[in-house]
Amino acid sequence: MKYLCLVYLDQENWSACPDSICFDYVQAVQQSGHFVDGRPLHPVHTATTVRVRNGKTILVDGPFAETKEQLAGFYLLEAKDLNEAIKLAAKIPPAQYGSIEVRPVRELDLSDQEYKKHPAMVRE
Repeated sequence: MKYLCLVYLDQENWSACPDSICFDYVQAVQQSGHFVDGRPLHPVHTATTVRVRNGKTILVDGPFAETKEQLAGFYLLEAKDLNEAIKLAAKIPPAQYGSIEVRPVRELDLSDQEYKKHPAMVRE
C-alpha cells in the first residue's frame, strides 16, 4: 500500500535539515524498495491557493491556512501497513525539526469504460 508522508516545518526550520541528509535517507529507502517518489517544496511565500466557487476561480497568494508549520515536502512510500509506514516516516530527517503526517493513498476505482478514458488513474 502507498502512504503519503507530508513534511511540515515552521519557517525558522525550513533549511535546518541539510539536503545531503535527506538524500541519504532517499537512497536508503530506495534500496529497501519502499521509496516511490518525494520532493521538497519551495517556501510558502511562493504558494498560490486556488478555489472555485459558483463557477468563479479565486486565487489567493500563500498557503491555504495560516499555521505555524507549513507543508515543506513529501515522500510517497510503499509499506505493508500503517505501522511500517510510521517506522519509515520516523526516519525522515526533517521529522527532527517539524512533523510528518502519514496518510494512506486512496486509489480511484473507475469502471472499465472509464478506465479506457483514464488508464493512468486506475489501480494496477
